[in-house]
Amino acid sequence: NYPNPFNPSTTLRFSIPSDGKVQISIYNIKGQKVRDLLKQDMQAGMHTITWEGKDNNNRPVGSGIYFYRLEHGGKTTVRKMALVK
Repeated sequence: NYPNPFNPSTTLRFSIPSDGKVQISIYNIKGQKVRDLLKQDMQAGMHTITWEGKDNNNRPVGSGIYFYRLEHGGKTTVRKMALVK
């Protein structure tokens, strides 16, 4: 993601090797799901999506460490990011 740390938003860039369902979720440091950012079928290639630092109820989240989890084709990738206000 870029920028990292971020305020108020960050852009996630990712590449998938084949067409299929992609799911990206955001979790807080406690492992609680904060946001379902993406859940859809996508074509192979590079993609970008922006997280505005909000939860599933569209409320701003607090400063801290968050993780995004990308799932595609039976594989999972997790990366850390920091929101600094």
